[in-house]
Amino acid sequence: MKITFYGHACLKIEVNDVHILVDPFITGNPKADHIDIETIKADYILLTHAHQDHTLDAEVIAKQNNAIIVSNFEVTNHYEAKGIEVHPMNHGGKWDFEFGVVKYVNAIHTSSFPDGSYGGQPGGFVIEGEHKNIYIAGDTALTMDMKLIPMKTKLDLAVLPIGDNFTMDVEDAIMASDFVECDKVLGYHYDTFGYIEIDHEEAKRKFFDSNKDLMLLDIGESIEL
Repeated sequence: MKITFYGHACLKIEVNDVHILVDPFITGNPKADHIDIETIKADYILLTHAHQDHTLDAEVIAKQNNAIIVSNFEVTNHYEAKGIEVHPMNHGGKWDFEFGVVKYVNAIHTSSFPDGSYGGQPGGFVIEGEHKNIYIAGDTALTMDMKLIPMKTKLDLAVLPIGDNFTMDVEDAIMASDFVECDKVLGYHYDTFGYIEIDHEEAKRKFFDSNKDLMLLDIGESIEL
């Protein structure tokens, strides 16, 4: 499993020959201006919620790749009306896709499209694929629901927001990693704009002092699990 960070909360996950894109917000992010969305392959696009900083490039990338959008019922209805193939889900449900099993799990946040229309309830994803299991928290506060995840899935990586203000901060992300019983964390949803700028070295130190590993990737950088 290969994971590439495209800035903010956008990831690409490659499982064998399947390309999964998560929360594509690239063209609106000045820090990602070296990323050309026309070169991004996507068979599936997973959307945690409807906010623009998670969906901005979803329609364009889905149409240029004939990708399937996976999200909650309200978000998939929005994109189905635009002629895009979708797979609707809701909290607690799972589906066995060609790349692995995806479960849509709880998140505490809000969710609306840029025009103010309802985007359903936000969520996160647990993906079990290629003998590696990852949790993508989406935009969320620290929540006791995270403790349910390791009861069914042993995680190899937790992807957690750490930027504060709109989501968890670093300290809450450390607690979240305890809740999900995963000490290997990929941080995201930080630095994109002023409200969520962080001190990278301090964040890494706090995780290290808690006997945990925090990875902060450069935009375009990848890791292999």
